Amino acid sequence: MTPRSLSGALMLSALYAASAAAQGAPDGKQISTQGANGAPACITCHGARGEGNPAAGFPQLAGMGASYLQEQLDAMANGSRVSPVMAATAKALDPAQREAVARYYAELPSPLDLDRLAATAMQPARPADTGAWLATRGAWDKNVPACNQCHGPGGIGVGQNFPALAGQPAAYIAGQLRAWRQGQRPPGPLGLMPAVATRLSEDEIDAVSAYYAGLPKAATSTAATGAKQ
Repeated sequence: MTPRSLSGALMLSALYAASAAAQGAPDGKQISTQGANGAPACITCHGARGEGNPAAGFPQLAGMGASYLQEQLDAMANGSRVSPVMAATAKALDPAQREAVARYYAELPSPLDLDRLAATAMQPARPADTGAWLATRGAWDKNVPACNQCHGPGGIGVGQNFPALAGQPAAYIAGQLRAWRQGQRPPGPLGLMPAVATRLSEDEIDAVSAYYAGLPKAATSTAATGAKQ
C-alpha cells in the first residue's frame, strides 16, 4: 500500500468511526419529539419548541442553560428534586440521554423578546406593587436580594445556572419557591434559594410569581406605548 493510499484509508476509517460514534450518541431532538425508554415525548407538555404551556403550568425550556437543565433532570431522577410529574420521565432516561435533551433545549432560541424584557428593569416600581418591588428591589429588611440580581434584568436568565423567570407560569414559579422551603429541591448556586424562599411570605411568593408570569405581556405593552409617544 502506498503512503497516499494508506493516508486515504486512515481518513476513511476515521470518518467511519466518527459516524458510528455519532449514531450511537443520544439524539436530544429525537427524545424531545418521540420520547425514549418508555418516557413520553417532552413536547407533550413543554411545547413543540420548548416554549412551555402556561395554562397547564408547564415551564419554558428553550434557551435555558444546558448545565441547569441537566442538573434538574439528574435531581429529579435521583429524587433530590421532588417532582411527581417529571420523576418517572427523568428516571427513564439514562445520564447521556438527559445530557442530550438538556443540550438540545439549551440550543433552541427563547420565544421571548429579551431586549424588551430587560428594559422593564428600568421601570420604577412602587412598594405597593409587591411583585415588581421584590423582583427589582428585593426586601433587604429580610435579607432578600432583588430576584433580578441573579436572574438578570427582566428575569431573562443569566449564564448556565440562573434560569429565566419571565413568562414562566405563575403556579410553576410559586410551586418551586415552596419546594425550596420544604427542602424538596437542591439549594442551587451558593445555596441561595432555600434562604430566599423561607423569608418570603405566602402573599409575596404569589405576587412575585404573578409578576414574572405577566412580564412578557407587560413588556410588549410598555414598548407599544413608548412607540406611540
